[in-house]
Amino acid sequence: MQDLELVIFDLAGTTVEDHGEVPSAFTAALAEHEIKVTPEQVNAVRGSSKRQALLHFIPTGPGQTRLAEEVYASFRTHLTQRYTSEGVRPVRGAASAFRLLRERNVRVALNTGFDRETTGLLLGALGWDDGIVDAVVCGDDVMQGRPAPYMIFRAMEVTGASGVHRVANVGDTTLDLQAGYNAGVRWNIGVLSGAHDRQSLEGAPHTHLLPSVAEVTRLWVPD
Repeated sequence: MQDLELVIFDLAGTTVEDHGEVPSAFTAALAEHEIKVTPEQVNAVRGSSKRQALLHFIPTGPGQTRLAEEVYASFRTHLTQRYTSEGVRPVRGAASAFRLLRERNVRVALNTGFDRETTGLLLGALGWDDGIVDAVVCGDDVMQGRPAPYMIFRAMEVTGASGVHRVANVGDTTLDLQAGYNAGVRWNIGVLSGAHDRQSLEGAPHTHLLPSVAEVTRLWVPD
């Protein structure tokens, strides 16, 4: 484990259980503004900055920016309602993985396509808002979200990680893995607990595919 300096975990679908809250809120927000999307279209942008993903479906032209902000506000409202009514639960083994890594002096970061306010809602509901990880990077902290590598680089900057060859990236979507590849991380790990299935993740650049985040630490700390 001496070669490992930082592990960056995605939130929804990777460390937080995914029961379709995000695509449901996404679709509902667009429908409110008479924009129809298919499940396949929504699935294709899973893992990206939610603000950028919504903009992808809004017709270009005068008023696009204003409409995008209105749709994004609707998305946040729908998502908050779903998480509030249905509850937020961690993926089994996530907190244990954070703890084991940090006990061995490996830094842990979370990154997500959610904005800071939505992320704060999730972390508070999970009880993860008080020092359980070393850094949290959100979609609005960088100029461009996944598949660009900037959230990974931001997590490295905040935690003081010295090089991508000592960093692991963990996510449940093809965009998570593409971002890890673009960042050049040594370990680029897909988990099968969230948005995209094995076939989809196998088609993305990766070093490992695992059933869930509970298996990640076994790459460095065998049972």
